[in-house]
Amino acid sequence: MEPSLNDIDDMIVHEKMQAALEYQNEAWADGMADGIEPEIIADAAIAHALRETIRLHGEISAETLLDSLRDRMLAGEFSTNRTLQ
Repeated sequence: MEPSLNDIDDMIVHEKMQAALEYQNEAWADGMADGIEPEIIADAAIAHALRETIRLHGEISAETLLDSLRDRMLAGEFSTNRTLQ
């Protein structure tokens, strides 16, 4: 059975997300190697992401994104000690 166009689109988005995460991990490591504290790197990354989201999609979309991230955070999605069952 051949994958549908939606499946292919989902795979492309997934691959792009993986590449983006690799770039961010490299930038994080470079900042740490230069002596920048992780809290400062995180703050800069979040601020940049919000500015870009607002620039591309507007403040309402940014607020929706923040609400979604809050819910996901409270659900433990981003916790490093999270256990999957």
